[in-house]
Amino acid sequence: MTTAPFTPAMADRITELFGLYKLPTMSAELVRRFEKAGKQDALPVLLEVLEAEAGDRRERRVERLLRSSKLPPGKTFQTLNDTRLPRPLSQRLHELASGNFLDRATNVLAFGLPGVGKSHAACALGHALVQQGRSVLFIPTFQLVQDLLAAKRDLVLPRALRRLDVFELLILDDIGYVQQSPDEIEVLFTLMAERYERRSMLITSNLVFSEWERIFKNPMTTAAAIDRLVHHSVILEFDVPSYRTEDAKKRGVDIEKDPKSKEEKEKKKARPQRAA
Repeated sequence: MTTAPFTPAMADRITELFGLYKLPTMSAELVRRFEKAGKQDALPVLLEVLEAEAGDRRERRVERLLRSSKLPPGKTFQTLNDTRLPRPLSQRLHELASGNFLDRATNVLAFGLPGVGKSHAACALGHALVQQGRSVLFIPTFQLVQDLLAAKRDLVLPRALRRLDVFELLILDDIGYVQQSPDEIEVLFTLMAERYERRSMLITSNLVFSEWERIFKNPMTTAAAIDRLVHHSVILEFDVPSYRTEDAKKRGVDIEKDPKSKEEKEKKKARPQRAA
């Protein structure tokens, strides 16, 4: 096998990789000493081995992050039928997959009726970010609230919040289904306040902002929660028909007699103006 001649760019990369592996002496000394000893021809082979190590570490990290993310395994961009989505919405989702919004602690807020694909899109985005080595946690909002409530009762809420802080993105699915007791509202608001301008959240909701008082009960708490979330945010509106309704039509189900479809129709009829 022919090895490419050694170049200054290779020297920089070797130095960078040893730095990533937390080997500062190797990073500072190895290339210089090999060159001084006239052994620089061996450095391209060394770089190949270092790159192989980098690839293996990357794969192991992704596997580890995927396990801890609790993301549903099949909900990816490959299985998301984004031809149903408006083109600007589909483009925005793929732009978010770059992960740049995480560096700015920007939130993503996904609104839409039940069955329109909000959760699938959120999971697909989570999977894409994990593949880039980003830390993500997917969890139904009601489950997370119950976990935090138990931590508060055990006097370990700060510790529970610190554990969540390791995740660059926290995906809270279906915020509208929180049970809305005062204690539950308090821990949910505490979580939002803790992550404000520090870590990103992706929240899916069947309720637009004008209906969020049903979640937080108190108008001032509602306003404060919304203010923190939207200050740095991207809003995604899934203004498309329900997957389930479309599937039922294809199977010949009488939509008018289907209770779930009737419920969705009533929700759509009563829906206020969309969030700005």
